[in-house]
Amino acid sequence: MTRARSGKTVLRCRKRLRRLTKGFRLSRHHLYRQAVVTLIRARVYAFRDRRVRKREFRRLWIVRINAACRMRGLRYGQFIAGLINAQVALNRKTLAELAVHDPDMFTQLVELAKANLPAT
Repeated sequence: MTRARSGKTVLRCRKRLRRLTKGFRLSRHHLYRQAVVTLIRARVYAFRDRRVRKREFRRLWIVRINAACRMRGLRYGQFIAGLINAQVALNRKTLAELAVHDPDMFTQLVELAKANLPAT
């Protein structure tokens, strides 16, 4: 009886893996064993960084809002506290967009926050 080598199945699997590792450098997309390890690591990074990206964007928005506030004589924490007291429900992404693309509207928000700061 002849030995079954399962050639088509293995080759199909390797072909699929090579398609997934397309764009990897050097032997990381040519050699099967290296490609498997690299693909596993790439998927781990992708899973982790989908969550990290959300944190980094929030940090970026806060930095932009803080810079725009300080140009108008107010700190970020004071600005957010004033907006909360004024019951303005804008998230940080929107505030950062306003700070960059609509400075006049952002100035009005800063004035509103200054007016609603708790007295110290």
